[in-house]
Amino acid sequence: MKILVINGPNINMLGLREPEVYGKGSYAQLQEFIWDSFRAEGVEGELFQSNHEGDIVDKIQQAYGNFDGIIINPAAYTHTSVAILDALKAVALPAVEVHISDVGNREDFRQISYAGMACVKTYKGLGFEGYRKALLFLKDYLSGKGNGA
Repeated sequence: MKILVINGPNINMLGLREPEVYGKGSYAQLQEFIWDSFRAEGVEGELFQSNHEGDIVDKIQQAYGNFDGIIINPAAYTHTSVAILDALKAVALPAVEVHISDVGNREDFRQISYAGMACVKTYKGLGFEGYRKALLFLKDYLSGKGNGA
């Protein structure tokens, strides 16, 4: 099983950017957390981060035939990018949306998730743990053990 993790704009600034919203953990710490989760579950994976919408679309398209599922935190593009939604729909890989903060309790403009419309599950407000939960869900989902946890 091979999972692609995509992080969108400003996720590389974790620890510096609004720590009261996103926590004090750095992007390097998030990466290590995700790698540890992959190793613990015996899953292969790749991590990708970009501040550029087109690069994210390209990476989603490249996932077709190379990955079994996608974990995506589109960050600000969550609320604006029909292009990312269309790319997720085009590759038709099971995808799980993750948000470090609870976007449901934030500004009105954050209440729409275009990417989420193509995802089988969303985790929000769980910090780094949301990525581990997304991985566990996808592992179960892809192995046919039901709809995951």
